[in-house]
Amino acid sequence: MSDIIRLLPDHVANQIAAGEVVQRPASVVKELLENAIDAGASQITLIIKDAGKTVIQVIDNGKGMSMTDARMAFERHATSKITNANDLFNLHTKGFRGEALASVAAIAHVTLKTCREEDDLGTILEIEGSKVTNQEPVVTPKGTMISVRNLFFNVPARRKFLKSDNVELRNITDEFHRVAMAHPQVGLKFTSNDTELFNLPISNYRQRIVNIMGAKTNEKLVPVEEETELVTITGFVGKPEFARKTKGLQYFFVNDRFIKHNYLHHAVTSAFDGLLKDKNNPTYFLFLDVPKDSVDINIHPTKTEVKFDDEHSLYAIVRASVKHALGQFSINAIDFDKEPQYEVPYEYTKKNSSSPKIEVNPDFNPFSSNNSSSRKETPSYSKPAPQAWESLYAGLEDSSELIDETEETSMSPSLFEDDHASRNIFQLQRKFIISTLKSGMLVIHQNRAHERILYEQLLKHITVQRGTSQQLLFPLRLNLPVDEVAILTQLQEQLEQTGFIFKTLENNLVEIDGLPIQLKEKDVPQVLEAVIRDSELDLPEESFSQSDRLAATMARGMAIKSGESMSQEAMEHLVDELFACKECELTAQGKKVFINITGDSLNLKFN
Repeated sequence: MSDIIRLLPDHVANQIAAGEVVQRPASVVKELLENAIDAGASQITLIIKDAGKTVIQVIDNGKGMSMTDARMAFERHATSKITNANDLFNLHTKGFRGEALASVAAIAHVTLKTCREEDDLGTILEIEGSKVTNQEPVVTPKGTMISVRNLFFNVPARRKFLKSDNVELRNITDEFHRVAMAHPQVGLKFTSNDTELFNLPISNYRQRIVNIMGAKTNEKLVPVEEETELVTITGFVGKPEFARKTKGLQYFFVNDRFIKHNYLHHAVTSAFDGLLKDKNNPTYFLFLDVPKDSVDINIHPTKTEVKFDDEHSLYAIVRASVKHALGQFSINAIDFDKEPQYEVPYEYTKKNSSSPKIEVNPDFNPFSSNNSSSRKETPSYSKPAPQAWESLYAGLEDSSELIDETEETSMSPSLFEDDHASRNIFQLQRKFIISTLKSGMLVIHQNRAHERILYEQLLKHITVQRGTSQQLLFPLRLNLPVDEVAILTQLQEQLEQTGFIFKTLENNLVEIDGLPIQLKEKDVPQVLEAVIRDSELDLPEESFSQSDRLAATMARGMAIKSGESMSQEAMEHLVDELFACKECELTAQGKKVFINITGDSLNLKFN
């Protein structure tokens, strides 16, 4: 029997290995940006087209490479970051595996231009599917420019499973944010399809976060600072009142490297116990500096999973640091020894106090008979005469005489002779609407019923006719991250069909002048947040599918919530509108709207 185990060809092995490092365009962006950071660059430019599927280009002003190093950089397990196994526990660089460039070159067309400070000429290197097609000297500025085109050109199965451009762009933006936050000492630019999304100057940590997330973020941040032998913690947490239901604004950095750590996340969450609304998540940007030999980064090719020597102590320190920061800024601190009546607001501490002024009317004569009729000056204070307690209740027996007879007769029919009174409709637990039927009882979920009604109305406005808009007396301004503003701009036409009227301003501001008539102003941030969040999912490109998702998302945010009290008239109107819908039994997500409990089923409960 012949042998069956064979050594795979290099190009096949390279494609398999590339799958561990490069899952999507965002993986390439992460590796190239980190290489530029390791090269000591102070300015980095990221350029992408078609969400990285066509072009990913990174330009830096780092130290560059020689001709030999440029060629060696694309060999597997070739790196300048470490020399032996002991270096894995004393890492000072982002990369150390020597796999990133080799993996990228195996599945794309790569062009590299690089030049060192001391060299007169640089090097250009062109690779297609791990094969070098050109290498020669070239005139190029100091630093490195690497361009990745036609990603996954020789792995069509992997390219087929890429998500939509919106989803891939969001993932690239996330990777850009992580690198940018960890290195505020580096200026970064990000351009997508010839549109500049970010231009971040060199700054400190707080200013970098504000430049990325928007100017309004500055007032939402609480500084966190703690220094121990085990770890030094710096960064910021968000004030509880600004917490969101999404989990996007949660960043841990260990030695300037972004990580994901559920255990430490629980430490931060537990520090917010009792401060957050239900299902809201805390916002945090925490930078941990630990000894290099106390953390193991060599666990996963993405390097976002790490192991610590003493996780339990680290958990306690992180939790205590966040709790102390929140308490220090009077968010959850309660001082039982403080005298509240002597507490002076901060804004009044620098104001000069003035002596009280006493004004007296010299012409006032309490014995003058025409005093009250002839003068209309400010009256002096007079103490009311004491009254017996029985006088407080005097006239209660005859209070019915104060009601006009005509008013009484007009009120009675509206209370007792209503045409809809026979429907016997009422609200249960501020969540369900109960209505009696000939055959039994109808139980309607008020939130889902209203959601179904709004969904059909909004979908009709988007696809058939323009929705009614209510103009705001004072425009509502929202400060959003740049990428979220871009998403709203893409959806502007569809949102305007539902009744929104808005425009984008400078400094990541969105000014809203009009709202759909069913939407309350206080619910606008929540609804738009849900629209942005859902638009980042992988959706079909067909316009109807996008309109359907938009209508469903807005309806979910605008619908009356469980726990809200409803009047008799509002409940009857809701029931009438529900059964006028084309599909009244299910929501847009396929959830049941109502159930019918018959008399027979109730009888069975007593048998």
